[in-house]
Amino acid sequence: SMEFGIHESLPIYSGGLGILAGDLLKSASDRGVPLVGLGLLYRESYFTQFISHHGHQQSVYLHNNFSDLPLLPVLNGEGKPLTLQVAFDHQTIAIRVWKVEVGRVQLYLLDTDFSENSDSERKITARLYVEDRDFRLIQEMLLGIGGVKVLEALGIRPVVWHLNESHCAMANFERMRDLLQKGLPLPEALETIRQSTLFTIHTPVAAGTEVFDIPRIERFLKGYLQSLNIPSEEFFRLGQDSQHPDPNAFNMSILSFRTSGYANAVSQLHGEVSRRIWHSLWPDRPVEQVPIGHITNGVHVRTWMASVLKDLLDEYLGMEWRYHLTDIEFWKGISKIPDEVLWKIHYELKFRMIEEVRKILVRQYERNDESPEMIAKARRILNPEVLTLGFARRFTPYKRATLLFRNREWLKFILSREDMPVQIIFAGKAHPADQVGKLLIQTIYQESRTPEFEGKIVFVENYDMALAKILISGVDVWLNLPRRPMEASGTSGMKAAINGVLHCSILDGWWREAYDGTNGWAVGEDRDYYNETEQDMVDSESLYRLLQDELVPLYYRRDERGIPVEWVAKMKRSMESLIPRFSTCRMLEQYVNEYYIKIMKQKK
Repeated sequence: SMEFGIHESLPIYSGGLGILAGDLLKSASDRGVPLVGLGLLYRESYFTQFISHHGHQQSVYLHNNFSDLPLLPVLNGEGKPLTLQVAFDHQTIAIRVWKVEVGRVQLYLLDTDFSENSDSERKITARLYVEDRDFRLIQEMLLGIGGVKVLEALGIRPVVWHLNESHCAMANFERMRDLLQKGLPLPEALETIRQSTLFTIHTPVAAGTEVFDIPRIERFLKGYLQSLNIPSEEFFRLGQDSQHPDPNAFNMSILSFRTSGYANAVSQLHGEVSRRIWHSLWPDRPVEQVPIGHITNGVHVRTWMASVLKDLLDEYLGMEWRYHLTDIEFWKGISKIPDEVLWKIHYELKFRMIEEVRKILVRQYERNDESPEMIAKARRILNPEVLTLGFARRFTPYKRATLLFRNREWLKFILSREDMPVQIIFAGKAHPADQVGKLLIQTIYQESRTPEFEGKIVFVENYDMALAKILISGVDVWLNLPRRPMEASGTSGMKAAINGVLHCSILDGWWREAYDGTNGWAVGEDRDYYNETEQDMVDSESLYRLLQDELVPLYYRRDERGIPVEWVAKMKRSMESLIPRFSTCRMLEQYVNEYYIKIMKQKK
């Protein structure tokens, strides 16, 4: 995988793709599945986000001192750091190998930032998702080609190869090249690779896939292509789409599909969408028979559940709950927890979250030379007694962070009712090259400073794993408003749900199969749209009416003890119905049973 989100102390991730990969490794350790992770070690953290006085995102890359990170160099037989050479056209790049112990599972990371390489070569692993297309291609070649070489040097011979998105596609190229050099014809070499490879695609639209122009690939892989012992055109056909208007476009997702015998999407709806998108690769089959399955994503429960909630489960379900994560009957025991106990713990988590948000805002305002009055307001902003909505994720247009503001007067009414007020916390980063995403952040930040919304809406800077754990356990409702069907899966709502936070979302990604009418709320309709304006209108009106007429009143409906009994019942229902279905424990079991074992049996 191009990124792994293990812990905030190892900042080599940007978002959901990396967090998912990290959670999968943790579950493999929990279950004793013999799995090895392979990725890149970046010298600079995925950027630290600062928000200016005017709401501009400022991206600051911090230099990682590897000796301060939870990893160790892999040593060779002489006790020296293991280094390998990867030869690209007219240059040989040295790679160094590091190991992270993820419980019982090893994660190996490659980097080039050491003295054996030139200054430009050392920068190859400087940053995750670099904008420069040459560097991006070299990173993917390093991950794929170099990764295969590293496993060989370590004596690791995988029976199953699992590609987490198409950034890893060059691993199949390197494995195929080895077989071709041994004399196998291309069809046999390709089939051998396919029999042992699973490709998981996370991209919901064809336009979002990784594409490089063929001349660029030839420039860097000329020597490798010559060593294939086949015309280079035959290799390039593996990544080309006959329907693409650019004959020089080489699509890494297409290469991954054509060199992998197994493929899956990451939710039921994403599977349906993917089969339609990639139907042209299997034109002789009906759409429903396109060989792309689905395994819905999950989350590592012990990572994302708040400690006080884990203690609560120990008390009422016994410590063995950790070993029953996929047992639906077992989780009905959530009902044993008294309403007042669960509500008290949720209130404590909410209070802690507000305290942390205040600290972050004070630091931000002081850095931006805000007035003493604004800093004083930040110290007492947000009220733990008020219904609190959370919206935190990557800022990109399809996530529709500003959908809430489509009718500002209606939103103002919902937030400002004296007997039933509402407050909203926003957080998230936009890729530094995504100007539209950064503008969305600025828009929300500026809205939060208007008289109508000041004190009711806040934007919290520098969303990372540490802040995510605070928000997903502290808000009352987790909002998700993607433009369907653009959300392949989504996992932040799962993380919130295991903490008793109710999910309110468009019926996209995982929520379409998770929502049952009792465990959260659905925004909009369960259908596709062909007009984005109509979609935004229908979804925003649905959201406003849901908040105004159902969700907000339910929160403020209290018994004589001041407990929202119906709300707490919904929290319990959410936990009991979603924890056993949307953990990486369940996800890993599916991968093992539906793909890994099948591949292993086929190889035997």
